[in-house]
Amino acid sequence: MSKAKKILVGEDSSIIINLTKSVLAFENYEMKAARNGKQVLEFLEKEDFDLILMDISMPVLDGVECTKMIRNLQDPIKSKLPIIAISGNINNYTMDDFRKIGFDEFIQKPLDFDKVLATVKKYLS
Repeated sequence: MSKAKKILVGEDSSIIINLTKSVLAFENYEMKAARNGKQVLEFLEKEDFDLILMDISMPVLDGVECTKMIRNLQDPIKSKLPIIAISGNINNYTMDDFRKIGFDEFIQKPLDFDKVLATVKKYLS
């Protein structure tokens, strides 16, 4: 049995965190949740992850700034982790904007968990 893939979710909504955890657990993914970008960076310092789901709008440090900081990390593996943007605010960005920021993919809220799972699997299989 291969080791479970670890996903870090940067999201300030408890409801979305709980739903995401349930969906990912169903596929045997291990998940850690960070409530803001600062916590995402703290988790990344201490642990290894296979993918990050990142909300754009979070308190303390938003997903855009946090993603830019991850892309600038010295660690060659962590700086290249797949990062999937999550936002209800798609009108402000194009997919090209998301790629320039450093995101690999974008999922719009309200989340379609079939799409979340399909996108996660695309990057982790």
